[in-house]
Amino acid sequence: MIIDQDAFGGANLQPMLMVIQAPDVDVVGIAVESGDGWQKESVAHTLRMLELVGRTDIPVAPGATYPLLNSEEETRRWEALHGRLPYKGAWMETWPDYNTVNRPPHHAADIVPPLPEGEPTTRPLAEAAASFLARKVREAPGEISILALGPFTNIALAAKLDEGFAANAKELVIMGGAFDPDASKEDEFSLQFVNSPRAEFNCRWDPEASRIMLHARWRKITVVPTDATVGTRLTPALAREAGGADTPASRYFARYGAVGFPMWDETAAAVWLDPGIVRRSVRLAMDVDIDHGAGYGATLSWLPGFSPGLGEPVVTVVREIDVRRLERLFVESMRRPTPAP
Repeated sequence: MIIDQDAFGGANLQPMLMVIQAPDVDVVGIAVESGDGWQKESVAHTLRMLELVGRTDIPVAPGATYPLLNSEEETRRWEALHGRLPYKGAWMETWPDYNTVNRPPHHAADIVPPLPEGEPTTRPLAEAAASFLARKVREAPGEISILALGPFTNIALAAKLDEGFAANAKELVIMGGAFDPDASKEDEFSLQFVNSPRAEFNCRWDPEASRIMLHARWRKITVVPTDATVGTRLTPALAREAGGADTPASRYFARYGAVGFPMWDETAAAVWLDPGIVRRSVRLAMDVDIDHGAGYGATLSWLPGFSPGLGEPVVTVVREIDVRRLERLFVESMRRPTPAP
């Protein structure tokens, strides 16, 4: 497995820990890009997490700081024409009044504020994430799965750098897209999609990269969209259980974990770790809107055979999961002793 993630704080590091903690999984490396936060800060969080749980053998490759075409200024101008986005990741200058979860302040891309968990002493790879992804998959064709939990800039760059990248991977699992989330469970986290049901942050941050990624020649793509995560929540009770063991991962989570968020990326990690968690899935042709109009970054989908035929892949879309099974897997992952490198 190679994990690709915008590893910004607890909510983004916890799903990586789930995979790292699995005793039968070899994490070949972690590729990091911007999204929820900036790449440099996310790399620092990742390195420090690996130090604290005793897995500094896992290399960390710094990737894209900015999307391929989209930008903070273009997003401001888009909002002036089409309305405000409830969530913009690293571009969030202010948080709305309804926000109830502590969020870090806006800052420039090259700034790494002091980390609550302390500064890392290890260093990331000198190799860029796209090169790392392409190289490792080429070295072991058909053996390495890619778990993409953040925006997809690194994946798109790797696909363009090496035309055989996608075909050489065993499979791609992404947390991204929104098809028809259950708006009846409306809360502050559903406001990204409740009135725009095809909007989802990972695809919206870098729509062009999302499309390039999907159009690469993967053997298998599994999509875990917002739909599958509605109704999940890392509650205080679940956090106490996960952080109550005397193991490195549990101690790390107890001190630096993020409570109160939906389990977005944890769900995608769990689908790969335990496919039995999926209660319902469908096969759809999928793409992402790159027209810079009101639907920029929106999820597009068709029944197989009904798409325009311009390279849209037919993917497995997870629509519903066993939430209790997800919670058990998360707790067991955090409480498990760190596997030997």
